[in-house]
Amino acid sequence: MRAQNVLIALIFFATALNYVDRQVLALLKPMLEAQFQWNDQQFAHLGSIFQLAAAASLLGVGWFVDRFGVRFAYGLAVAVWSLAGMAHALASSVQQFVIARAVLATAESVNTPAAMKTAAIYLPAARRSVGIGIINTAPNIGAILTPLIIPPFAMAFGWKAAFVVTGGLGLVWLVAWRLCTAKLTPVAGATSASAEKGGKVEWGAILSDRRSWTVIGAKAFTDLVWWFVLFWTPDFFARQFNLSQGQLGWPIAVIFVLAALGAVSAGALYPTLLLRGVSMNRARKGTMLAYALVVLVMPLALVASNPWIAAVCIGLGLFAHQGFSTSIFGMATEIIPARRMATVIALGAVAGNLTGTGIIEFAGWSLSSGLGYAPLFVICGSAYLVATAFIHLMQPRIVEAV
Repeated sequence: MRAQNVLIALIFFATALNYVDRQVLALLKPMLEAQFQWNDQQFAHLGSIFQLAAAASLLGVGWFVDRFGVRFAYGLAVAVWSLAGMAHALASSVQQFVIARAVLATAESVNTPAAMKTAAIYLPAARRSVGIGIINTAPNIGAILTPLIIPPFAMAFGWKAAFVVTGGLGLVWLVAWRLCTAKLTPVAGATSASAEKGGKVEWGAILSDRRSWTVIGAKAFTDLVWWFVLFWTPDFFARQFNLSQGQLGWPIAVIFVLAALGAVSAGALYPTLLLRGVSMNRARKGTMLAYALVVLVMPLALVASNPWIAAVCIGLGLFAHQGFSTSIFGMATEIIPARRMATVIALGAVAGNLTGTGIIEFAGWSLSSGLGYAPLFVICGSAYLVATAFIHLMQPRIVEAV
């Protein structure tokens, strides 16, 4: 039990650091614009480079994690992304900044497939849903602390120092990972060597399986909302409410506090329904539908009278996103065989990164064309109902993988 708690904590902190490094760019937009003379469309292109690099990398991440095992793959990924994050401080041109960003994206793409496979192998079924719920709060914790700490830190010590410090935290994590995972053993049901190191990836079986496409499609429909909020929300508050860089932290922190609660709620709601005798199928889909309905309040941020009301509207959208996302990952651990887990999760992340690229680019075009944020919030509000319908179409009845 203690070893499992330590494992959950390690994955939690790695995932939090993953999103700290991603969010720094959006929060330092004013400083970086002054340094590199970016406009909205160029800023969107920089975000797209990150998304596309991550998507391209994810095509091989599943194989990498399945082939070499989560302990080695996860540790190497954190080491590389930490060094890449620190390398941003050495950039003296836009091109060098882009290279550092692409390497960061490549290494960070390992996080989610490795984290979900670690949970599938080393956490018993009874603890897995709660563990995934806790892990899935990590992006929000990182996203809560980053806007509160990084802008004032950068104003005091410069944007380069912000990248050095956030990147260096990953190297500290790496030491703990190596020390604390040396004696981990798979739980019952995942005890074979192939559970940890999967050998040849079953591409034909994966791509012909409706269960794989259920996860991939659900991620494609919903991840775009997360990437839009993470990348463009600071700019939305600056434009809509004339907030300065130093004032952005608290409204954005409110958004991600609500998002964190959403991840926890899904980790608790689903097992509660099961304990009350609700079938796996109805519990999963009912939970997802509930979150899809909550997201409908998100577009109200456009007509909010102050940044705090807008933050609550967007925060409820991310509350529901994280609840829905946790449910997707939980569903994946149930319907996807463990030996395929990292590959399927990676393919889902590829799909999510590609749709995220699309909405980031669309946002840059919409702002440059004078349409503003309205089309983007409409897309976000409807995405989860579409995803819920898709999941039901692909999996009329959710059952445990054999």
